Amino acid sequence: MKKYYRVMLGAKSAYAALCHEHGFIGADYQIAQDLTADLSDNWRDFNQKYRPIFLVAHPDKTMIGAGLACGALWTVAKGLQKGDVVLCPNGSGTYFVGEVASDYFYVPGQPLPHRRSVNWLAHTILRDDMSDALKNSTGSIGTVSTITPHAVEIEKLLGVQINDPVLAASDPDIEDAAAFAMEKHLEDFLVKNWAQTELGKDYDIYAEDGEPVGQQYPTDTGPMDLLAVKKDKSELLVVELKRGKASDVVVGQVLRYMGFVKEDLAEPQQAVRGAIIALEDDLRIRRALAVTPSIQFFRYQISFKLLKA
Repeated sequence: MKKYYRVMLGAKSAYAALCHEHGFIGADYQIAQDLTADLSDNWRDFNQKYRPIFLVAHPDKTMIGAGLACGALWTVAKGLQKGDVVLCPNGSGTYFVGEVASDYFYVPGQPLPHRRSVNWLAHTILRDDMSDALKNSTGSIGTVSTITPHAVEIEKLLGVQINDPVLAASDPDIEDAAAFAMEKHLEDFLVKNWAQTELGKDYDIYAEDGEPVGQQYPTDTGPMDLLAVKKDKSELLVVELKRGKASDVVVGQVLRYMGFVKEDLAEPQQAVRGAIIALEDDLRIRRALAVTPSIQFFRYQISFKLLKA
């Protein structure tokens, strides 16, 4: 099954026109060497080799920033498969749309030297025509973001009728897609109002160069909803948001993310904790949390009012 990605082509889409004219997407990150020999299917191996190289070129960056950059570089070079669809903003409210057409190749001395050929479609997508959920997903920070859950909407915007039952399951009228949209809206609301929350008193959503990069931070077992850091930098916090009632399964999920953060991102002196945010809990999750004191549980409340005009 093909997947869908938003790919930024340089800071503020600086190279979007160049990429569209010459039929490619690419990335840079000031890693000036051919990556072909190191593009295994395990992006974690790639990160372990290239994070130190990235940090030499960017000594002001942290391990978290280096991990994010190398993860995005691997995704562009290896993670995208031939036939996957990319949406690339041009900086003026329009998204070029294309299909990945080649394996990785390296063009030294040129903008975005780590490249993949792309067959661009004649049809483009206007940001104004997107749903709020798709706008949020395509507007996320970072070079690459996964937007496959919006496949049906994207294809409809392109005027394509989808017959694939797997993709059809992501239609906005289907329950699972609605659940995804609800969780995404809650996540974006939490991010925008973080400072007013209980967690916001002690933690900040992780940022690099003033840009928040802690939302949907990639790990080797899937993206965590939020990565935050204590204001005194002594702790990293993994936050998982669940629509409705949380089950005890989420405890294991958070522990996996915490293990990744501890092994791959945390500085030697930094502790790692977790937080689960859901509408309600049950006996099973309370039992699981009773023996995992490093994870806290928070309930969210939704308030809805009608005000007479």
